[in-house]
Amino acid sequence: MAKPAKADSKKPQSSAAPAGPAPAAPPRLEPDQIARALADLPEWSDMAGTIQRTYAFADFVNSLAFVRSAGAEAERVQHHPDILIRYNKVTMTLSTHDSGGITQRDIDMAHALDRLSGQA
Repeated sequence: MAKPAKADSKKPQSSAAPAGPAPAAPPRLEPDQIARALADLPEWSDMAGTIQRTYAFADFVNSLAFVRSAGAEAERVQHHPDILIRYNKVTMTLSTHDSGGITQRDIDMAHALDRLSGQA
């Protein structure tokens, strides 16, 4: 009598139905739209296709706490910044990869990050 085949424990098991088509990428902002948006985000810089800001905190523990809260927000809105931590400094870089540049999603996330940092 043949033994039943074992499930491969290394392969992830998913019971979720396949996702539908991905939503359309948001439109890329024009340079004048980016400049107007950044007028309300004075600590953010346009870095040719991305926007970027470096936050300074008292120490590494506070930097890490900010990154944790930023990560939770990024997951909530499904828009994830590139994050660089250097002791008490955290650099956030935003762009919408699907759109090939800066979109309103990046501007909205920049505002959210500023609020979370307490440095708005």
